[in-house]
Amino acid sequence: MALLLRASPAAQGCRGRRFPGTGSPALTEPPLPSPPVAMDLRAELLKSIWYAFTALDVEKSGKVSKSQLKVLSHNLYTVLCIPHDPVALEEHFRDDDDGPVSSQGYMPYLNKYILDKVEEGAFVKENFDELCWTLTAKKNYKPDRNGNSTVSHQDAFRLWCLFNFLSEDKYPLVMVPDEVEYLLKKICTAMNVELNSCELDDYLSQEPQGQGGLTVWQFLDMVNSGRFLRGIEQEAVSMAVEEVYQEIIEDVLKQARSPHVLGHKPQPAPHPVIDPRVSWAQGYLWKKGQLRRNWSERWFTLKPSVLSYYMSEERKEKKGSIALDKHCCVEVLPDRDGKRCMFCVKTSSRTYEMSASDTRQRQEWTLAIQTAIRLQAEGKKSLHKDLKQKRREQREQREQRKAAKEEETQRLKQLQEEKERKLQELELLKEAQRQAEILLQEEEQRRRQQHEEMQRTLEIQLREAEQARASMQAEMVLKEAEAERQRKRILELEDMQERLQEALQQEVKARQDEESVRYAQARLLAEEEEKLKQLMKLKEEQEEYIIKTQREKQVLKQEMENKNKCLEEAQKQLEEVRVNRQRVDQDVMAAQRKLRQASTNVKHWNVQMNRLMHPIGPGGRRHHHTRLPLFRGIRGLSEKIPQYLWQGETLQHSSLAER
Repeated sequence: MALLLRASPAAQGCRGRRFPGTGSPALTEPPLPSPPVAMDLRAELLKSIWYAFTALDVEKSGKVSKSQLKVLSHNLYTVLCIPHDPVALEEHFRDDDDGPVSSQGYMPYLNKYILDKVEEGAFVKENFDELCWTLTAKKNYKPDRNGNSTVSHQDAFRLWCLFNFLSEDKYPLVMVPDEVEYLLKKICTAMNVELNSCELDDYLSQEPQGQGGLTVWQFLDMVNSGRFLRGIEQEAVSMAVEEVYQEIIEDVLKQARSPHVLGHKPQPAPHPVIDPRVSWAQGYLWKKGQLRRNWSERWFTLKPSVLSYYMSEERKEKKGSIALDKHCCVEVLPDRDGKRCMFCVKTSSRTYEMSASDTRQRQEWTLAIQTAIRLQAEGKKSLHKDLKQKRREQREQREQRKAAKEEETQRLKQLQEEKERKLQELELLKEAQRQAEILLQEEEQRRRQQHEEMQRTLEIQLREAEQARASMQAEMVLKEAEAERQRKRILELEDMQERLQEALQQEVKARQDEESVRYAQARLLAEEEEKLKQLMKLKEEQEEYIIKTQREKQVLKQEMENKNKCLEEAQKQLEEVRVNRQRVDQDVMAAQRKLRQASTNVKHWNVQMNRLMHPIGPGGRRHHHTRLPLFRGIRGLSEKIPQYLWQGETLQHSSLAER
């Protein structure tokens, strides 16, 4: 199928999610709920569309021009038998911006206007696959130019379809090694050839990405290399690929073709081609008509949901089909009407009678049809999809077991390391315990030594305490004698206190005289300060008048003379104040002499008092309380007299400084 696509200079730019490692847009974004098409069919269609999209992505940027996407969408409408919607197509791909379109811009349209409208069974999937194959093979499939390829172009297309069916649902599409081996074994089994698994493992190990899976182009290169199909004719390979294609893709198993020559009618096969493992079959049977009730030989093909019959093995003219569901059944019939090995298929609307060539053929057909009915009752439409899912689950279980085994090995290794670490810690603990025991013994020995030293010290202290007790008793006798002497001294102090009170009264009177003199001196100082301020003010006024102007010079001179007279008078008054202050200073000096004389008397009494002061014993406590005020008065007076002398000297010095 040829398809011509031309790039448009103006295409809508749109960001899109890309497949890992390919730069191609992701066509597997979860679509909106779409009841008309099953999710497995949608996934199969998206795989083929992915190849078509990546083939149109010439620059491998993950984007395709709008003109190419329009042509692709138009062809998808055609092969999927969907009514064309040119208005929606033009509206979605309107040229309102430059640049190509990525999957983010194309997937909404693909889901809404194409995939959501697909109905299973309403189109020929082979035509759809041929469209996508034509686009991608032209760019990516590179067979041998000399014509030495192992498979033809049609077989390469079938292998591409088988690859899409068996590949993982991850992009970029790859087929894991287990599925590669499974497909090659199916092809080799169809040719009665045994696959060399060791050689396949060597080939996959040599490929850079062979362990993770092969792409379809790597798989086709491997088949075309003839490494695993060495010495086999291309026709045999083609027949094997066709049989595997019919078995897996078309859900029909065909292990061998009936011998025929071109231009001759095919001869009936003695036994139908049936695989007991999957119970799908095709072959010749006799069928009884419904209207004319005659018997006709037909080529029957059993699929999961339908038993179809054709005029011949080429399946060009289909005569009818029998829909199989869970309500159908198969029964063996007795021989009649000259036919043997009869059986019938009963449906809800009709009973179909058929005849096999022998009992073995009838048993195989009835078993296959019963298996198909059972799978329909279980809701399975394709056994190979179920087998693929089981193989995938088995691989996942193997990987999980492998991961669990590795995890268990890692855990055991960690436990071993933990055990070794704990043993080391135990050794360290034992060593620490030994060290602790040694330290404990040393501590016990040191504590015992300290206890012995403390005991010796206490014994010495006890002896010293006994000695101190004896000495204290001797001191008590001495203290009693001393107390008696103190009582006598207290009587002397009481007499001295009376004399000190008289001296104190004289000192207080002298202090009052000093205070009055000091107040008079302060008043004279204040008057002198006021006169000085007036003098300074007059001097300032004189300076201001001198600076004013020369025109008033004569006036200023006259005023200056007046001011000088006033200044002379003020100086005379100042002299008078100084004379008064000298008189006051003389009075202060006389008061200070009196204070010094009083201080001398106080010091004399203090010396006398200190001679009589000694510690008072217990016997003299009552007399001590009665004579204590006299003692305190003398002490206070002795402390105040130096203070008065100091204040008087300070006042004299301040007057001298002012002078």
